[in-house]
Amino acid sequence: MTETRAYHHGDLRRALLAAAVEAIEEVGPAALSLRDLARRAGVSHAAPAHHFGDKAGLLTALAAQGFDLLAQTLIRAGDDLLAAGVAYVDFAVQRRAHFEVMFRPELYRADDAELVAAQGQARAALRAGVGALPARGAPADADRDSLAAWSIAHGFATLWLAGALPDRVGDDPRVAARAVLRRLVN
Repeated sequence: MTETRAYHHGDLRRALLAAAVEAIEEVGPAALSLRDLARRAGVSHAAPAHHFGDKAGLLTALAAQGFDLLAQTLIRAGDDLLAAGVAYVDFAVQRRAHFEVMFRPELYRADDAELVAAQGQARAALRAGVGALPARGAPADADRDSLAAWSIAHGFATLWLAGALPDRVGDDPRVAARAVLRRLVN
């Protein structure tokens, strides 16, 4: 029996998700293969398929994990919209593999109950900071304000990750995001 097949993994789900993060950071989500994940996790090549069904199942679990982590990040930021926006950008930079999968619904099962619940938690955490927005003459519209805040933070994070921002924004995503997002709350 080979070493890989003899190895018993205590928490296969966690090991495979960690291997998926590692692989996505190296090759991106499109090039991810379950066989490579098995090799990285030190399990049989059939183990990922047995546990997640297929690549879409694994990416669904990774997206749900990402939205859970994002919700926790935003909750820790509190109800300060600027802090939440900076935390959002920091999450995207620190957890790039999750971020790259979370907003690509063609990669996973968008109707998965665990995923939908995690998305709802992240959305609610983001909305918490919108209540702190200063009134600007127009009646408050929490849905539109949440969409605006998310669009700005997500857009900045996406541009940062793509290396598409001008050099003058600096090399610290948190500092740069704070300067840009501050315009939203002032």
